[in-house]
Amino acid sequence: MAGRERVMRMSVEQPLWRALTGYRVLTMLYAVGLFATAHEEFTRPWIAVAYFAVLAAWTLATLPRVANAARCTKGFLAADLTVALTGILLTPVADAHERVQSGGPTLPSIWTAGAVLAFAIKGGWRWAALASGLVAVANLIERGSPARDTVHNVILVCIASIAIGYVVEVARASERTLARALEIEAATRERERLARDIHDSVLQVLAMVQRRGAVIGGEAAELGRMAGEQEVALRTLVSGGLVPVSRVSEDAAEGALVRAVADGPDGEEPAGGSVDLRALLAPYAGARVSLAEPGAPVPLAPAAARELAAAVGAALDNVRKHAGEQARAWILVEDEPDEVIVTVRDDGPGIPEGRLAQAEGEGRLGVALSIRGRLRDLGGSAELISVPGQGTEVELKVPKDVTDARGKAERR
Repeated sequence: MAGRERVMRMSVEQPLWRALTGYRVLTMLYAVGLFATAHEEFTRPWIAVAYFAVLAAWTLATLPRVANAARCTKGFLAADLTVALTGILLTPVADAHERVQSGGPTLPSIWTAGAVLAFAIKGGWRWAALASGLVAVANLIERGSPARDTVHNVILVCIASIAIGYVVEVARASERTLARALEIEAATRERERLARDIHDSVLQVLAMVQRRGAVIGGEAAELGRMAGEQEVALRTLVSGGLVPVSRVSEDAAEGALVRAVADGPDGEEPAGGSVDLRALLAPYAGARVSLAEPGAPVPLAPAAARELAAAVGAALDNVRKHAGEQARAWILVEDEPDEVIVTVRDDGPGIPEGRLAQAEGEGRLGVALSIRGRLRDLGGSAELISVPGQGTEVELKVPKDVTDARGKAERR
């Protein structure tokens, strides 16, 4: 299936970078033009000339830097804002005092807004608020007092940059949501096609083997039982196949990558540091094990998801060992806001009171280590409820913000 995947890239952010590139060039020319028309009024025009030479060289040399988010690094943003702030603070040194006090433009003029907008597009509204705050402080220092025009310009730049930064964050979230929706739609169509093909061939053969085996009896009955288990597992896989989480490209400006079907080898962890717990629990479903899960993904840290799935496997092993091969089991997955709860219940004879403590005393630590120990390491809990003659229920709880040492080591 990986060989047939289609990859689409979607981005509403890239046009903003192209617009910023043009804005920086135009506002640089505008600032130079303002100085050229009023250079005779400057007390130290040579300082302004030197600054504009640096500004023009910096603007043209760094055009590739503002072409996309990947090249627009934190270091570049800091240097770019420094150029703007330096120009603002040099204005009272180069220009006449009367012009400064009367509300004359700073040396970089509206070019400064380009540096702030780069912060907004790269890092969102919080970065924009930081950059616009620094520009506000520099403007107040340059003017010496909070004049009306200065406050007006500062507020305008601050509001515009924060608004653009917020829009960029919303656009990125929308890209990921839309990419996920397209992914699910494509995978659903593929799954429906596979379901039709499998139903017309494999599932019907397995169902026939199960029926004939039950009629013939003997070793054929065992073969029929196994065929029935495989039919249930295959039907569950086909009807509830999982789609990998949408990926985001390394260059955030290029948007989300939409994988039309499944991508990557089995077991590959999706980008973003989480895996879908349902994918790890699906193999446990069978003829005598029912799995009830949410319709949406249940994301967990990779280490936590694997340990929780292993604890479920240990609980099912106990069902087979102590309740018998014919016992039925049910797995219920609940995705709560702060934690994930998995309940394993069986219809076996239950556990006599005091039996677990006796088993631990005899050195049999299946429940203590394989189940409770795993959950304890994850910061979760395992609660076992058993009534003789009414089966056993194991409730496993794992917090979503798992930060256990083993998880950190695996993520590194």
